[in-house]
Amino acid sequence: MPIDRNLNPAFLNDYLTYLDVIRGRSARTVEEYYRDNERFLRWMHCALNRLPADAADTLDLREITVQELSGVTVSLLYDYIRWLRDARGNTPRSVARRLSAVRSLFKYLTKTKGLLEQDPCERLELPSVKKALPRFLTLAESQRMLESTAEMPSADPLRDYCIVTLFLNCGFRLSELVGMNVGDIDFYNRQVRVLGKGRKERIVYLNDACLAALHEYIAARENPPEEPSALFLSRNHRRISRRRVQQIVEQALTAAGLAGKGLSTHKLRHTAATLMYQHGHVDTLTLKEILGHASIATTEIYTHLSSEQRQNAIDSNPLAGEHRQKKP
Repeated sequence: MPIDRNLNPAFLNDYLTYLDVIRGRSARTVEEYYRDNERFLRWMHCALNRLPADAADTLDLREITVQELSGVTVSLLYDYIRWLRDARGNTPRSVARRLSAVRSLFKYLTKTKGLLEQDPCERLELPSVKKALPRFLTLAESQRMLESTAEMPSADPLRDYCIVTLFLNCGFRLSELVGMNVGDIDFYNRQVRVLGKGRKERIVYLNDACLAALHEYIAARENPPEEPSALFLSRNHRRISRRRVQQIVEQALTAAGLAGKGLSTHKLRHTAATLMYQHGHVDTLTLKEILGHASIATTEIYTHLSSEQRQNAIDSNPLAGEHRQKKP
């Protein structure tokens, strides 16, 4: 559901404009931050005014003023965390994500606009989030997935194969792949221009597999007058949707016998990064540039080692061949 700014207080609309115009956040990110802050503001109003929790659903957000936010304390934020966990069933990771939006709003109101004197989020500690290794496909599973696209029932098998190839070789985000235009591809220089998070552009080089898949797909692709610039098209000759790409990946995983393992388009991004790191010996700084990460800390999750590498590391210990000498 799109944001209806007529139903928001002025400070919230100003914040959304700031995210869009100054911070350059995508429309999807702006909407996510809005939903998280809308939820918090409704809960906060009920908590500060001792209203029943179900009153939040019918609350007119325009009643909330900046002055009311000055009553938010660290203790109240901890109550909100408890509510998200117990009443809403949010995991620590989800709580952290929702509080990130709230932190952003308070930082805007204090540091950027000066509408509040104190930022309670500065002293806020969040529940620890368990760091799990990212899920990814092995090299053999990746090859099987590519081969499986030929077995999928599809009206455009060349498109589907090209999509899977780009995911597994380059590690694009779903939004990046959907947003690609034909004009972004530079076959002569073997590269593609990508619009990543925060509308940041980067150049990603294309290997032989990607170039071949793109050549074959574009040569057979219709050039519809409705949307001629879009690279990947749906059956109705419009730019392909995020959901349709997800369905194509799900079908390819099923055809490869890899369904039900919690894999997704984002896991193919993990796979590409892992394959480059483990088999191509690509360093983390190069991976950071390829993947479009803002921080090297984000890239370091891909430096996990395969079980074979861990075993080889232990076996390489110079003491590996030592055995207890039995007494005669």
